[in-house]
Amino acid sequence: MKRTFRFLQSFVDRKTGSVYHYFRRPGYPRVRLPGLPGSREFNEAYQAALEQPQTSIGAAKRSIPGSVSLAIARYYDSTRYFGSLSPGTRKNRRSILERFREKHGNRPIAQLPSKFINLTLDRMTPHQARNWLKAIRHLMQFAIAAELCSVDPTQGIRITLPKSDGYYTWTEADVATFEAAHPIGTKPRLAMTLALYTAQRRSDIIRMGPQHIRNGVLRVRQDKTGVTLNIPVHPDLQRIIDATPRGHLTFLITRTGKPYHGNDFGGMFRRWCDAAGLPSACSVHGLRKAACRRLAEAGCSANEIAAISGHATLGEVARYTKAADQARLARNAMARQAERSGNIECQNPAQFDNSPPEKPVKSA
Repeated sequence: MKRTFRFLQSFVDRKTGSVYHYFRRPGYPRVRLPGLPGSREFNEAYQAALEQPQTSIGAAKRSIPGSVSLAIARYYDSTRYFGSLSPGTRKNRRSILERFREKHGNRPIAQLPSKFINLTLDRMTPHQARNWLKAIRHLMQFAIAAELCSVDPTQGIRITLPKSDGYYTWTEADVATFEAAHPIGTKPRLAMTLALYTAQRRSDIIRMGPQHIRNGVLRVRQDKTGVTLNIPVHPDLQRIIDATPRGHLTFLITRTGKPYHGNDFGGMFRRWCDAAGLPSACSVHGLRKAACRRLAEAGCSANEIAAISGHATLGEVARYTKAADQARLARNAMARQAERSGNIECQNPAQFDNSPPEKPVKSA
């Protein structure tokens, strides 16, 4: 099936006869597309152009001098500040700043008191407050460098997050339950397997397609970090891919034949989990954590896990290796103790399971 590329503009150089292709979309930057339409390099560049944020062209001219709106517009155009962030971070920061601009765009950037920052943070959850503060603090750092203001009202403000292990990590029982509800060949099964065997975020899973696999290796350019990963395709994942009908540049498509957006896919995956009877804590990101847990239990080091998951720091993945090592050492220690005491039935280390006991079923 021939694909139609919207926002594509092509022209021929009269002198050389060469054909040039450009992505032209109102309100977005113009991007030159390499290769021929339909080729791998063209498709990847076209998809990246579709996902880029809107440009701020003209925004600075429409803003009041010295205002928050002007500062944000100039911040977007700064390659040293906003341009240095990863694509995923720019997308999230822009979302926060546009909401801030909508409410307070006419305020003078040089007259934002710390009290105003604190009152705004008090209305948010801890995680929302942390992300908002990061975005505003980086904006203020740019504003000071650009001489739009002289004082950073976010200075000295800290957000204390509640102690938590973050997203729930899927257990093997959860995986088995999902698989039982969604057999091989279905879209839910493919989605779950892609997450479980690549350890990627949902923003990366929804962009994966056949063109990203070559010689048994999946090439992923992470949306959040911009880092390119080369992940060997697990045989189980390849089996699921081969058994699932497809006919698009992405493995996962909506009922209308279009790629998913992040939030849409998250909502659909939630419905698939509900259909399987899984708890509300089960999420796509929890599968990323389950993938890291599996790698740790297989004896992989933190560096090896990060080579697949793409974590920028080893602190997060080190928790998985530490937990796996603790469980393995505990089983070995108990096995040796049982062997020494002569209890033959307890000499198998695999019989020691550190998972919490099941809750007793209450009688009616």
